[in-house]
Amino acid sequence: MTALAPPPPLTGTPSGTPKSRRRAGRPLAVLARTVAVFVPVFLVATFVTFALRALSGLSPARIQLGEQASPEAIARVEAQWGLDRPFLVQYADWFGDVLHGQLGTSWTNGTSVSTLIGLGLGVSLSVAGLALLIGVVVGLALGTLAALRRGGPLDRAVTGFVTVISVMPAFVVGIVLVTVLAVGLGLFPSAGYVPPEQGLGPWLAHITLPALALSCDVIADVARQLRGGLIAAYRENYVLGAVVRGLSPRRIFFRHVLRNGVGPALATLGLKFPALVGASVVTEWIFGLQGFGRFANDSAQAGDVPAVQGVLVVSIVLVVGFNLLVNLVLGRLVPAAGRGV
Repeated sequence: MTALAPPPPLTGTPSGTPKSRRRAGRPLAVLARTVAVFVPVFLVATFVTFALRALSGLSPARIQLGEQASPEAIARVEAQWGLDRPFLVQYADWFGDVLHGQLGTSWTNGTSVSTLIGLGLGVSLSVAGLALLIGVVVGLALGTLAALRRGGPLDRAVTGFVTVISVMPAFVVGIVLVTVLAVGLGLFPSAGYVPPEQGLGPWLAHITLPALALSCDVIADVARQLRGGLIAAYRENYVLGAVVRGLSPRRIFFRHVLRNGVGPALATLGLKFPALVGASVVTEWIFGLQGFGRFANDSAQAGDVPAVQGVLVVSIVLVVGFNLLVNLVLGRLVPAAGRGV
């Protein structure tokens, strides 16, 4: 009886090939580089932030007792706040609290700064998140249309539109939106904020107008960067090679052009989201929102140094955290020219 021949070995790309290992390790490399930059930046930034009190000359005693307080009364209040200890000792204690999520106590009302920031940050994150979503979706659509019709009337129309909205201040757009959509048509509430726990409908209704007002700058930047990136990608040799091989325009766009041209547009978002969270003081005043930016402005005007320090720390974390997220997304975008089609 003839013995059966062994089955042929399986063919295919093993999961542990160097290419697959490099692809899997790319996000880890991006994460490691970002963390390596974040740690020293965070240490220096927090040290400078904590040094604000010494540089400003402000004191809780001046806020609580007034400018006419005696030196003995000022020294007694500062001792209660621990400000009579050596500077480095104060910084070490404060930094340890920051690592545990404790940002100190407000000089003006004795409330935890973490609690106060949390109340305003929820409002600002809601508005900024929706503004970023609107900006990315509309900006990607406009940038893609302009790039696909480059040099034509649609391209010129999109370019003109994004140029106009990029120079319009958010508070001007906000006033127009309130006048037309809230007061005139009654489609949205003109002011106030409703937490999402009280209903997604009212929550979206209250954050839509401020989000639209803040999204104009994001729309303009994303559209411009995407248009330029897509046009540059269309000029690359690998796109010409894909056309010669007879690939469809849809496949060329999504597999080659978009993956290679969207990088600059995504990179611009690294600072957009933190800026939307903290730089919307006037917009929050217009729409009656007690957000993060308004809290930062009120704290600075009141001379509440612990609150200002807490705002700066949260801002640093937002900037680094969102940039880390953007870098990870960019790290996952493998250029289509380096892959098979």
